[in-house]
Amino acid sequence: MDLVRELIDYVKHPSVSTDPAFKAGMDGAREHICGLLKQAGLEVEVVPTPLHPIVLGRRRGPKEWPHIVLYGHYDVQPADPLNLWTTPAFEPVVRDGKIWGRGTADNKGPHLVAVAALTRLLKRRPDLPLRITFLIEGEEEIGSPSFPEFLHNHKAELAEADCVLLSDTASPSADQIVITTGLRGIIGLEVGLTGPRSDLHSGLHGGAVYNPIQALAELCASLHDADNAVAIDGFYDGVEQPTRWEREELRKLPLSEDEYRRFLAVDELHPAPGLDGLEAVRFAPTLEFNGIGGGYQGKGSKTVIPSKVFAKITCRLVPGQDPVDVHTKVAAAIRARSPKGVRAEIIEMQGNAAYYVCPPDRPNTPKDQNPVLARAFREADKAIAEAFGKAPLYLREGGSVPIIGDIRRETGLDSVMIGLFTPDSNLHAPDENFELRMAERAVNAYEKVLERLAGTDRGPR
Repeated sequence: MDLVRELIDYVKHPSVSTDPAFKAGMDGAREHICGLLKQAGLEVEVVPTPLHPIVLGRRRGPKEWPHIVLYGHYDVQPADPLNLWTTPAFEPVVRDGKIWGRGTADNKGPHLVAVAALTRLLKRRPDLPLRITFLIEGEEEIGSPSFPEFLHNHKAELAEADCVLLSDTASPSADQIVITTGLRGIIGLEVGLTGPRSDLHSGLHGGAVYNPIQALAELCASLHDADNAVAIDGFYDGVEQPTRWEREELRKLPLSEDEYRRFLAVDELHPAPGLDGLEAVRFAPTLEFNGIGGGYQGKGSKTVIPSKVFAKITCRLVPGQDPVDVHTKVAAAIRARSPKGVRAEIIEMQGNAAYYVCPPDRPNTPKDQNPVLARAFREADKAIAEAFGKAPLYLREGGSVPIIGDIRRETGLDSVMIGLFTPDSNLHAPDENFELRMAERAVNAYEKVLERLAGTDRGPR
């Protein structure tokens, strides 16, 4: 399998899951990955969902063989703004040692790495004693709404596997790979405030009514204190602090706090008390404003007091926090603090808990950890060190991949997450790219991991 050629062909299908206008792109991408899985020798099933089908590729075998689930997603983010791309988003090109195009790093390139590794391995060892299930979905970029029902319907099959192996997380550079041990959970809500029945002339009515923009600004400002801690009673209840070894591992990152600040192009970092900026993005819960609007947004001036305003809010959660509890407390605080003179409405979004898995041989490793999972961690460590010339780091990540927690909740499976994009990959932004040297090394690492897991004792189940 020619990874570069296949990735170029794969990315040419504009598989934007959020927009029905891209149905042909979704269909084309799905057909492409199905073809590659069949070429690798897997049985392929396309599982219908209410929106975008899920692809299953199976390599069956005796039940005593280890069983690994490999996850990826074939959908991508919209490419807007199109004018900021150096070359068109869905006309991928190779330039400066990278493939440029929407979906190259998130997530078509990383899961093609696993397909390429398995293809190469099975060509060399067609009798490999290892069962494989590729699970490639088409709704990750819109929150995987069809995934819970799929998991429920396929729970028995997946639950008898040993672990999940995936690459949908980050590493700091192409030379320093991270095996991700934790992902923050997430809840979301949209707050709407309504004042007068319609927009008002600010000269005729200004000073008599509570301007909803002012009310919203005051409300949003009240949700943090001066030190940037979330100022909601009980928000931090249950938060589990990072272990000593995790803090020490973070210090091995080839990135100082000052370098991080310069990379972001900000004058100062603004973490909550008790953590520095590098710790805050991995270990701390947050409350963030993701969008705010109301009133006149066009060029020039229009002197109005708006009738309606809104703010979009998300909270990233860490181990120990309950999404339902946090959602309830944030919503209650917003209702209690909404000023008189405006009416508040809260639209809630589905939430997910944080995910954490401890690698083997750590002080907090569970005594009953699945032996194949433990072996997968150890083999990934060795294979990455051999392929990249440097041992991986074990770090939590600040983002969320909700399906990882869903898989554990429904099936009991934990995940080994190997980061194959970097801060320079421009995820969800113009000029997304995937580094070819990183990709080829990753193919070698995946091939080693899968071969070494084959035939190992599964241990008690």
